This record gives sequence, C-alpha cells and structure tokens, in this order.
Amino acid sequence: MNIQIFGTKKCNDTKKAQRFFKERGIKFQFIDMTEKELSKGEFRSVCQAVGGINNMIDESCKDKDVLALVKYIAEDEREEKLFDNQQVIKTPVVRNGKQATVGYAPEVWKSWS
Repeated sequence: MNIQIFGTKKCNDTKKAQRFFKERGIKFQFIDMTEKELSKGEFRSVCQAVGGINNMIDESCKDKDVLALVKYIAEDEREEKLFDNQQVIKTPVVRNGKQATVGYAPEVWKSWS
C-alpha cells in the first residue's frame, strides 16, 4: 500500500485519518495542502476515483465566496475553478494508487488492506 493523505494540520478529519493508519501500522505520507496542493494529475486521478468533481466539494468550507463560485459556475469550467481554489476540496483526500477517497472514510480504507 502506498497511502498519501492530503489535508491540513487543523482539520479534525485529517487527524482522524492519520490516526486510523497509525493504529494499523500502515505507513503513509502526509501532504499539508496549505503548503503543497494536489498536482493536476493527482487532482484528476482523485476526481475520477471519487465519482466526479461534485463529490470533492466541501459544502461546509469556510470560504463561502469561492464555494459559491465553484458550485454555480458552468459545468465545463468547474474542474479548472476547483483546481485553482483547492481550499474548497473536502479533506482529507486519501490516495492509494488509483483508489481515493475524500472526507473521513474508514469503511473504504479497511477494504484496501
């Protein structure tokens, strides 16, 4: 398993994801999204794995202006706008090769081992 956890140090769900893998002795790489965002390839891979751009949007994010912009922009422009404004992506983003989840999803992670 090659686990990557994208999130922020302040996000409780990101902390819970890290604890989930630590408790099971599974090594992971933590990427702080305030310092380094998803690359274009990682972004597309996650988008495909979670069933589309709408599943990646965090409805409860703090930046309501950007959230409204991303949600209500034309469908064909939404991906680019979300990529440019990754602060509205639901965290944690957990990747395992081609598989990925957004948000806290221990039931999915258990099936990876």
